[in-house]
Amino acid sequence: MNANAADAEEPSRGPGSARILALTVCSAAIGGTFQYGYNISIINAPTSYIQAFINDTYVQRWGTHLENPQVTVLWTLVVSAFSLGGLVGALLAGPMAVHSGRKNSLLLNNSFLFVGAVLVLTCQLAKSFEMIILARFLVGMNSGVSMNIQPMYFGESAPKHLRGAVAFSSAVFTAFGIFLGQVVGLTELLGSEPLWPYLLASNAVPGLIQLLTLPWFPESPRYLLIDRGDRDACVRALGRLRGGEAPVLEMEEMLQEQQQQQAAALNSGYAASAKTPWSLFKDRDLRAQLRTVMFASSAMMLCGNDSIYFYASSIFLKAGIPPDKVQYAAIGTGASELTASILSNLLIERVGRRYILVRGYILMSCWTVVFTVALNLQSLGVAGMPYLSMACVFAYILSFGLGPAGVTGILPAEIFDQAARPAAYMVAGSLMWISLFLVGMLFPFLVSALGDFCFLPFLAVCLVSALFFGLTLPETKGKTLAEITAEFGRKNGKKQEKPGRQMDEVNTDHIQLNTTCSITNLTQDPGHTYKNRN
Repeated sequence: MNANAADAEEPSRGPGSARILALTVCSAAIGGTFQYGYNISIINAPTSYIQAFINDTYVQRWGTHLENPQVTVLWTLVVSAFSLGGLVGALLAGPMAVHSGRKNSLLLNNSFLFVGAVLVLTCQLAKSFEMIILARFLVGMNSGVSMNIQPMYFGESAPKHLRGAVAFSSAVFTAFGIFLGQVVGLTELLGSEPLWPYLLASNAVPGLIQLLTLPWFPESPRYLLIDRGDRDACVRALGRLRGGEAPVLEMEEMLQEQQQQQAAALNSGYAASAKTPWSLFKDRDLRAQLRTVMFASSAMMLCGNDSIYFYASSIFLKAGIPPDKVQYAAIGTGASELTASILSNLLIERVGRRYILVRGYILMSCWTVVFTVALNLQSLGVAGMPYLSMACVFAYILSFGLGPAGVTGILPAEIFDQAARPAAYMVAGSLMWISLFLVGMLFPFLVSALGDFCFLPFLAVCLVSALFFGLTLPETKGKTLAEITAEFGRKNGKKQEKPGRQMDEVNTDHIQLNTTCSITNLTQDPGHTYKNRN
């Protein structure tokens, strides 16, 4: 095959390809990472109402009021149940993605939401605050599954030149969920005392939208070919995502990955199958990749962005914003992350993942220093410091949205092969939810112990993260999995072949591949054909 001619002809994709891919992304994300952001933000507005419901329920049962510390403990259970459910969901995501597929797993995932919505809507009738705790746990499971499977689905369905932008859309929808949850939680909408159960149950609406739309879109082509071995289904799915015709080079790349995976399984003496988290830890060739995603997922939660959200209300109050107007100022924080995520989505394929990630953590480090100085001067009564603190809140959230918020979710999809990807997302997702739980539990104690210096631990996390990724993370923009694996192979201490020899081996594999399975014979469907470029 003439490689130059193929490269020249490969980008011929009609406008229908972009439309189908965009609609697939929207349908998957509205019931996916959107739910994570939405369910994080909607719990803030009804805090006092839920605490009052807990106290009233206790009085009806036992005839006595709860003390404030006891109410706080029960409220902490409501909040932390979301993180614990997310951890369980992250552990379920790997087996679900392997056995049910990426698309079907996202559809099945909505069952957790619907059960949670029923529990919330009936908790007052049943006079049970425990139902709220269980509902938040189920919602967390939904978020844990979607936060792992959705980026996997996007990374496997997008073309190489759009892979980063499509995968980064997960962060855009997370920020959109946060913003919309803040808007819906306004007292003029669903944030009032009579309507708070409907606010918590409103997450069923995006789930319903996904159930009605996602079945019309294709499954991940890589999953269909490499995991299920269904070449015809893969060709049809890839053809729909690319505008009616499956690109030859992209199909060949997937076939080569399938062949390499089967060859590795043959050499090891085991059947080709998805890896487990334990097998990832034992694989010397994947240590650098695993170390990268473990560090990235932990740092994204330990950097303190969610704590900034919690701290924002008190900063706005100290800045002189009336208490009844703080909710409108808080919407600005969600709007900031949404704006930054959209901007980063437009830039990621231009400047690369590594640059955006490192630059994001550097900016967050700078704003943490300014924020700490502003808080201390504010305590001394220096004029104008509350406004500088407000500016730091928005700047920190913008910096987070520009870097770690989106790139972190892309990494496992780009640096692991099909067999290792579900397990990698299980490990990364578990660490993310554990870190979120730890920050939520420990941040109040940090505030009590360190006062205005409570963000210094987050400064340390941001600085170490910028240094780590700057020194260890290779750029993955526009590279194939084989090229990315070669970069990490050098970091794993694996001896690399010369580029020319690697190309000869690829060409040899291609010839062998065509003798057993001709590209033009992969499908007999006349609606999804290949161009013969021999």
